[in-house]
Amino acid sequence: MPRSTTPSVAHRDHGQPLWPWLAGALLFAVVLVLGVALGAVPLPVGDVVSALAGQGDASTMSIVRDLRLPRVLLAAVVGAGLAMSGGALQGTLRNPLAEPYLLGVSGGAAVGAVAAMAAGLVSPTVITAAAFGGAAISTLIVTALARTVGGSGDTRLLLMAGVVVGAFANAAILVALADAPPERLRGALWWMMGSAADASWSAVARSTAAVLLLGGVLVWRARELDVLALGSEPAAALGVDVDRASQRTFLIASWLAAATVAAAGLVGFVGLVVPNLARALGARQHRPMMLLSALYGAVLLVAADLLARTLRAPAELPLGAVTALVGVPFFLSRLRKVTP
Repeated sequence: MPRSTTPSVAHRDHGQPLWPWLAGALLFAVVLVLGVALGAVPLPVGDVVSALAGQGDASTMSIVRDLRLPRVLLAAVVGAGLAMSGGALQGTLRNPLAEPYLLGVSGGAAVGAVAAMAAGLVSPTVITAAAFGGAAISTLIVTALARTVGGSGDTRLLLMAGVVVGAFANAAILVALADAPPERLRGALWWMMGSAADASWSAVARSTAAVLLLGGVLVWRARELDVLALGSEPAAALGVDVDRASQRTFLIASWLAAATVAAAGLVGFVGLVVPNLARALGARQHRPMMLLSALYGAVLLVAADLLARTLRAPAELPLGAVTALVGVPFFLSRLRKVTP
């Protein structure tokens, strides 16, 4: 009977184990509490709970509610967005090494945002729009380079094109900052290395809206990614316009990465590591994979931000450097498996 067939298919699609979801939720709760409690001024968990309830002394409430909680939530939203973007790019390109940072998408977004900052345009709306524009342009350049050489789906060609575009983006950023005042230069350079230090409730709201909208579209179209994963010819035989579907998903994933760049700067390798982890935990279909990636991406970036501000307190490490310490070895291990 038709009505019984559809649920059984859905059950198989979502039949991954339950424990990764429970473990991810537990880890997220733990890093969320630690992220708010730990810092230059450590706070007891009881004081944190009281401050969240609107009780306690004014200084503790200010630290918890105005400084640390927005920062932790921004890191969580950015991590979720990067992980979902990476999962969608890997599915679209059928490439486990695809990732916004490595494909030059984040670098293009950074060029747009830094150029706006260097021009004195400090409005969050303008910076976000500039980041979106830079990401869209870099996406077009990367895919055009790969197709010109021999095909946009080849792992090595895409990575090479991404490296070229990323190097050009770095050069463009340096040119844009050449005449910037020292204080603006320091802020832009720190932002390029990734940081959630300037988190605010308005930034959390903007980033959350972008991730919910763009990430929601990716999750909604996840079935299309499942078909694309079968290959170009089988997908076309099933009635999918492969080029249009791939370009649409690539562009949405790029915009999602651009939103994270506008919020926290360049943070690499989250979109590479987390989707592969989600698949290793049993999420084979793209919808559960991207949802599980969002959960673990949030965990990873909150933990990375906590390390960035506590390892050498009161000094802070760049957030992008902390994620690179995890991502680069992972990338090299995966590269050996996917290349002959």
